[in-house]
Amino acid sequence: MTLENTEIDKGHIHPISRAIFEIRGIFADLGFEIALGPEIESERYNFDALNVPPDHPARDMQDTFWLKPKNAGNLLRTHTSPVQVRYMEAQLKAGIQPPYRIIAPGKVFRNEATDATHEAEFFQVEGLYVDKNVSLAQLKGTLLFFFQKFLGNKIDIRFRPSFFPFVEPALEVDVKMGNRWLEMGGAGMVHPNVFSAVGLKGYTGFAFGPGLDRLVMVKYGVPDVRLFYSGDLRFVGQF
Repeated sequence: MTLENTEIDKGHIHPISRAIFEIRGIFADLGFEIALGPEIESERYNFDALNVPPDHPARDMQDTFWLKPKNAGNLLRTHTSPVQVRYMEAQLKAGIQPPYRIIAPGKVFRNEATDATHEAEFFQVEGLYVDKNVSLAQLKGTLLFFFQKFLGNKIDIRFRPSFFPFVEPALEVDVKMGNRWLEMGGAGMVHPNVFSAVGLKGYTGFAFGPGLDRLVMVKYGVPDVRLFYSGDLRFVGQF
């Protein structure tokens, strides 16, 4: 058999990567661009600039992987929200005022026990829209468009009151598929203190951050989040 006639296994795109490509395309239709940030983050960007109080439990070792020496203030980022702060700072430094529309997909880290729906490392997709007179109605419309494109038209969404230091009001977003409501992640209107931290005045905005792993689990019926990180090619090959 000659080399030209040999069938070569070209491999498969991981389902998380496939989802990022698809989500990027959906939000591109709404005028959103991609923004990225470092996985090793500073305390300022991960907590301080996002209005997280010094005594907030999320800063404790139970939730955060701090890098040694801890007094240096470096950590593995616990969410992708620091990207919105870095992006706004960079735009203002370049003299570019809002509107800003970005999504920031990326890996995050939490020091927690693993089970079928929780991992110590997982993916989020942060979203941020900043402009004059941004409203909750725009947030709901944006998320409904996204979820219907990604998960299918036969879904609806609802907001439930919640608490996140960097948004006010803060909301949990649920998606209805069939007769079930499924929690997908947090959202809300950007807290004024976040805008103050980057030196932006006179604007409003919304942010959202669903768990990307959870989205893929729902889309493809994956029963255990740990399968994404198992390295089992039999699993990846199904996609």
